[in-house]
Parts: sequence; structure tokens; C-alpha cells
Amino acid sequence: MSLRINDTVPNFTAQTDQGEISFHDWIGDSWAILFSHPKDFTPVCTTEFGAVAQLADEWEKRGTKVIGVSVDSAEDHKKWKGDIEKVAGTSAGFPIIADEGLEVSKAFDMLPAEAYLPDGRTPADSATVRSVFIIGPDKQLKLSMTYPMTVGRNFAEVLRALDGLQTSAKGVATPANWNVGEDVIVPPSVSDEDAKAKFGDFEAVLPYLRKVKAPE
Repeated sequence: MSLRINDTVPNFTAQTDQGEISFHDWIGDSWAILFSHPKDFTPVCTTEFGAVAQLADEWEKRGTKVIGVSVDSAEDHKKWKGDIEKVAGTSAGFPIIADEGLEVSKAFDMLPAEAYLPDGRTPADSATVRSVFIIGPDKQLKLSMTYPMTVGRNFAEVLRALDGLQTSAKGVATPANWNVGEDVIVPPSVSDEDAKAKFGDFEAVLPYLRKVKAPE
């Protein structure tokens, strides 16, 4: 079954390079981001996990936990962390889930139910395990992105999307290319009277497109 926006994400128990976790308990009351990768010791993925490590302060500012998942062992993850930290120039403090049995990959609909890892496998055997899932404190999926193996993810966009989600949770929406500090949109379901009472003065660009300063 496909995992859709606002679905409760699967709960699972898994080993990581930092010990066993129960996913929903690990999330707790935080926002969370699950980054998936098809294999350890691969070039694009190493640069991406390096980028995640470099953004540690940004995740913390946003009350967000980050966790990786790769279909290799926890011991391999520990060894891979050395390469990640060399590329990033900083420590990689986030855990990486060991998904050797593909349970997490299949639960998040990244691989079909019949998928398996053959002997002598390559990253192509788990190529679709390359997604980002942003999860709210309510354990619901708020956003997902899936990339091909050859295109590195833009983590400035992941941060921007996270900011948009956390801002829209206050009852507004964000326009195209929005960044923190810019005006937001009043949802069409809110009347002009209620919009003024809740948000203050707004600009009616169109009857259905009303811009207002972002709520604090």
C-alpha cells in the first residue's frame, strides 16, 4: 500500500549504528526526517550524508531529528561514518538504520514486496531506496521526495520545505519559492473577516489569493 501525505508512518523496531530504536518512540514530540540510501560506500550518498551532518545546527534549531536508512549492516554504517565525516569535515551524529532485510524500505513503499538483495548486489538492486520523508510530531507523513541515483539531493530545499511545513502548521500556506521572512497565503477556507481577526491586515492580490505576514 502506498504511503500518502497525512498517513501515520509505519512504526518499527530496528538496529542502527547507535543501537536499537523503536521509531515512533525515537521521534517523540519532535519533527523527524528519514533519509534513505541504496547502499553504503557509494559516492553520491556519501556527499549527501555529509551535507546532513553539516546541517546539524539547522536541524536542532527546527526541533527536528534526522535519521538515515541504508540496506547494509550497522557495522558497515559505523565504518561508512568515517568516510562521511571526512567528506563533511564534521561529525555525523545522526543514527543510520540497518535495513538488511528491507523491512523499513518496503514499509515506506520504497521497494516492492517481492524485492530482495542478491549475492554480489550493486546499488542498482535497491535503487528506489533513495527518498526523503518529513514526519510531524503527530507521526504523520508531511512531505516526501524521491530522487534517482545520479542526482544529489538539494538540502537547502529540504530545509526550505521543512520551514514551510512548520510555518503552514500555524494555519497558513506558503507560495512558490517561499523562504522564511516572506509573506504567506491565507487559505481560501478562511473568510476575510476571520483572516483579519487572526492575522491582521492582508493584501488581496486576487479574491482567492490573499497575502499576509507570516505568523510568529
